[in-house]
Formats: sequence, structure tokens, C-alpha cells
Amino acid sequence: MWWCVTGPLAFLPIHAAGVYDTEDSTERIQNYAISSYAPTISALLEQSGAPVHKPFRHLSAIEPSSGLSYIPDTEKELEYIRHRLHNQDHVVLYKADATKDRVMKEMRDCNWLHLACHGTQNATNPIKSALLLHGGKLTLEEIIRLDLPHAEFAFLSACQTMTGDENLSDEAVHIAGGMLLAGYRSVVATMWSIEDALAPKVADEFYARLLRDGERPDNRKAAEALYFSVKKLREDEKDT
Repeated sequence: MWWCVTGPLAFLPIHAAGVYDTEDSTERIQNYAISSYAPTISALLEQSGAPVHKPFRHLSAIEPSSGLSYIPDTEKELEYIRHRLHNQDHVVLYKADATKDRVMKEMRDCNWLHLACHGTQNATNPIKSALLLHGGKLTLEEIIRLDLPHAEFAFLSACQTMTGDENLSDEAVHIAGGMLLAGYRSVVATMWSIEDALAPKVADEFYARLLRDGERPDNRKAAEALYFSVKKLREDEKDT
């Protein structure tokens, strides 16, 4: 199910809507459908494209030394990704290697991207919202202008990457939307801050599902992989 929401609805987790009056209630959208969001109708139309047959090349930019607090468990997240991509073409930029220039260069050469870093939302000037890399910020404005001929899928394991501006709620003004405008066909992003310990678990299960058959991963299955990854996490957390 695709959601293309506007106005105040753009700030709500529509995919989690349901009846929460009682603990045993199962009347929730997530129990009936796999949800995805499209910032615009044109972006939705582009999602129906044919499968990509270009050689697979994955970029992981993990824990850049941005000057902010260390993000716990990013090493574990990278370890999980490396394990799942063990026989794939995988470029890793870790800590000080994840500079703005190097990340932008590899984004041009790679078709899949995984970013585990700090992200900021600029409420005053939304296009200045940014991913914080080593030695500089990669802003939404710069992302939109990038020439990415191989872009296919991006996993943004950073905070507030799908949060828009309340004054421009009818426009796709967030980093995930910028990735789509830059050419990525599918993007996984967060609507709010996430617990550091949970991000590696989601990433591990996500890539395990997409690479289960040992074939080239299909970005069109990203929503399904994310749905079942979060579902498993929710069940595991409930049992602990």
C-alpha cells in the first residue's frame, strides 16, 4: 500500500494507525498491509520501473567522525552488513574515511547506499537539512543536485531523515525525498530518532531477507524486507 500524504498527515506514522484502546487489539494497518510512502505522485510512478540489471555495487558509510557524540553499535551494524554482503562488491568508508568528498564520489559509482550517521533537520531552512559526514555536511540541497547515474537504493540509518518542514508540509522537503529526487528508486529512512541498539538488528534482518537467495537484491522488495524486519524486532522485543 502506497501513501502519498499532504498537510499535517505528512508528520504522522500512517502505517501504524489502528485501534490502541486495548493491549490485545489487532486492528492496525500494519497487520493487513505493507506500507510505503511516496513524497509525490511522480515519485510513485517511477517506483513501477523495470528491475535493474546493472552490476551490483554497495557503499556503506559508517560512523563518520562528525564531531558529535559517538553512535553506539555502528561497528556491529557494519559487521552485520559485511556478513550479509560477503560475496558482493562492497565499498566501506568507516569513521575518518567517510569524508563528504569520498562519500559523494562513491555514491556516483555505487547503486546501493547504506549510511549510518547523524542526521539533522533544519526547520528554518529545510534544504539545509543534512547528513553529518567527516569534515562536513552533505545537505539536502547538495543531494538533489548530485548526478547519480547508477542510483537505485539508499538505507538511511540516521535520525530524522524523513521528517519534513511543518511550513512546507505539502512538499517533499526531507533527506529521503532528496534521495528520490537525486535518482534513487527506493529509500529506507526514519521519521524520528531511533534507538542505537535497534538499528543494527533491523539492518541485519533487512539485508538477510533481500540476499536470501544469493541473487542480486531487488530494490522493489525493500518495503517487504523492512516490514518483516521490523515485525521480527517487535516480536523479539516483546518476548524479552
